[in-house]
Amino acid sequence: MNTRVALVTGGTGGIGTAICRHLYQAGVRVVAGFSRGGDDSFAKDWQSLQAKEDYQFEIIYGDVADFDSCAGMVETVRAKVGPIDILVNNAGITRDATLKNMQKDQWNDVMHVNLDSVFNVTRHVITGMIERNFGRIINISSINGQKGQFGQTNYSAAKAGMHGFTKALAQEVASKHITVNTISPGYVATDMVKKVAPNILEKIIAQIPVGRLAEPIEIARVVSFLASDESGYITGANIAINGGQHMS
Repeated sequence: MNTRVALVTGGTGGIGTAICRHLYQAGVRVVAGFSRGGDDSFAKDWQSLQAKEDYQFEIIYGDVADFDSCAGMVETVRAKVGPIDILVNNAGITRDATLKNMQKDQWNDVMHVNLDSVFNVTRHVITGMIERNFGRIINISSINGQKGQFGQTNYSAAKAGMHGFTKALAQEVASKHITVNTISPGYVATDMVKKVAPNILEKIIAQIPVGRLAEPIEIARVVSFLASDESGYITGANIAINGGQHMS
């Protein structure tokens, strides 16, 4: 069997890096998507650092908020690496504010990057997956898409929207051996979260029954399983990885 090809959007971030590494260890050829306004210096540095630790990744620029940019990104991956068998929609941003203070661009930016992106990228890979009779699509949502969060009406709405997208698309493509699932992490020990003020972080951890943050690898392990051939009977699901902070 040919080596599977995976595209991980937001692949150079904290959770994205763990996902890329775990898929690579599973024998997948991994392409890490990045944006950063088209400045590829960070992505190239990231790629070099990964290579020093024996992880050989391709990198690809794509503005996930832009439909045409995503078309070019997917086509470049297909031409240079191969057809995409596994898509991990991981890119995301926050622009927090209470609704009474939220500006229109704060709403739009989050919806475009966190939710429109799922359509923008998936639309360009789904036809090929259907033609090849195989595919794995994993959407990285959030605990706050399940329970909501003060100051995150935009983020919570976008992440909740991913669940509806997942369940609808899963029904459309199940007969073609394509699975579509969502993962909803809680608080994860990424560099961004570790920069939160210690007193605030203590309050967050106090709300988590297992008493700690998740490690990025714990998210990556579930992604890797859902991306595998062995997970073919799991589709339309949302898997919560939040240490018991929210149960539904």
